Amino acid sequence: MGSGEFCGHGALAKPVRSLRRRTATGALADVSLSLLLDCPGDVMRWLRILFFGAMLCGGSAGTAAETAGTHGMIDARDYGAQGDGTTLDTRAIQAAIDAAAQRGGGEVHLRSGTFLAGTVELRSNVALHLHAGAVLLASTKQADFTHRSLVYAEGAENIAVFGRGVLDGHGALSREFPKVRSHLLHLVNCRNITVKDVTLRNSTTWVQHYFRCTNLLVDGITVDSRINPDIEGPRHLSDAPGRNEDGLNLNSCRQVRVANCRINSDDDGIVLKSTSERPCSNVVISNCVVSSNASAVKLGTESGGGFENINVQNCAIYDTRNAGIALQIVDGGVLDGVNVSNVTMRNVKGSAIFLRLGNRARPYRAEKPGVGHMRNVIISNVQATGVGDWIEAAGKKVVGCSITGLPGHAVENVTLENIRIRFKGGGTLEDAAREVPERPEAYPACRMFGTLPAYGFYCRHVENLRFHNVELRFDNDDHRPAVVCEDVQDLNVFGLDAQSTPSTPAVIWLKQVDGALIHGCRPRQTAGPWLRLDGARSANVSLINNDLSRVGEVVRIGKEVAREAVFQGGRFPVSE
Repeated sequence: MGSGEFCGHGALAKPVRSLRRRTATGALADVSLSLLLDCPGDVMRWLRILFFGAMLCGGSAGTAAETAGTHGMIDARDYGAQGDGTTLDTRAIQAAIDAAAQRGGGEVHLRSGTFLAGTVELRSNVALHLHAGAVLLASTKQADFTHRSLVYAEGAENIAVFGRGVLDGHGALSREFPKVRSHLLHLVNCRNITVKDVTLRNSTTWVQHYFRCTNLLVDGITVDSRINPDIEGPRHLSDAPGRNEDGLNLNSCRQVRVANCRINSDDDGIVLKSTSERPCSNVVISNCVVSSNASAVKLGTESGGGFENINVQNCAIYDTRNAGIALQIVDGGVLDGVNVSNVTMRNVKGSAIFLRLGNRARPYRAEKPGVGHMRNVIISNVQATGVGDWIEAAGKKVVGCSITGLPGHAVENVTLENIRIRFKGGGTLEDAAREVPERPEAYPACRMFGTLPAYGFYCRHVENLRFHNVELRFDNDDHRPAVVCEDVQDLNVFGLDAQSTPSTPAVIWLKQVDGALIHGCRPRQTAGPWLRLDGARSANVSLINNDLSRVGEVVRIGKEVAREAVFQGGRFPVSE
């Protein structure tokens, strides 16, 4: 009775599994034992006879490779792999993979040792098992790669890379830009994929790239591909500029779970892209710890197919240069239905939250894409400390968070709920008065606008924007408003608690805002106005059920704003 067969007797049938035992003569004996002990007695008696007979007689007379192959277990050393770190083992490993595929599938094992290789290609129904102590090391010679990847598969299904071993891209050999640039994993148009527990390190480009894959699980992996640990200095002056080592790239993939991973990358950490017409959809990212020399969790830049039904939850972000969470549509496409929840951040040098609808319009097909859409985003239960850059001798680097669309192309339906962010601060009154350029064709990055007019959130070209239970603080005095909204329609602010200074022009500054409900707020003592309203198109602003007893001046409106534009449910006067 072989592996994968069943005990008989109809409904009493139970699966059995193959165990491999080494006999006294050193041969491998393959025997089948019941997974459960309730098979009929006569079957159990025959299993005992087969087991002890095999142990005493020394098993089959075939080679170890033949015996392992029969039951889907193949050791790459049996096909000539040396694992000495100097011999090129590509052909031997590939031969083992091909042998497993020819037998209908199985596991190829790399046991302890360093296996130097170029591209090895996975086949359907084959798993690559890297044991603890095993390193699959990328060659430094271009001729050894048939694809730009150490492990590659295209059109395969039911494949896996797993174990406690290591995929090493050899990228740490030099701080110069490497001549051989290859992914550690590159899977194209594959289905039913598992990548589990392995460590991926020292890549020379995107660490792992999954393109148009379906039903993908990435679980418990470690990515350590960061040659520039310093996030204080400018990237263009870093030790190894331009390494472009994203930790994990999901490109036009569907039905994806990324869980329990630790990612430390020299470029963006976890990135979703769509360089084809197919959107990245039905993706859950959970329980991950991420540090990045760029942004930690990012959707975009390449966005032609868009992003649908994405959930990011229960993640910890630390020591990150740009944005903690970045959602971007700049090359066409639609971002629709994204939830980010239960995220903590520490020492994020750019923005905690950055949303951008732009028009870089990089084409992925013959025609140039038009402006895309960004809508239906909920970001909740986020705590962040040490956000932004303090003013240093090297120059002003204070930023802020932003949600920005384009004139006539608004970001739609964004909710920020239960958010607590503590910024480093340092903004000036001159920063608060800045006119922010539109920059529709610019590469999206949290520093693209320079220091923003708000230390907390700068929001422009947005429809249906909610701030619910948002707390904003700073370590060093910041004279900018906490929130600035410009060309926003239908704003809802509930329970905002924001720090200010005596010279702050307003805690909340609305410009060209039509339809705003500000309620349930109990602001701290402010010397200047709490709310400022400017712009001839500003209208339908209501302040209801707020405790404004500690506010010196509640609302200041510009001369171009009609007095009836503001309705206040209270006894505090509106001044000009």
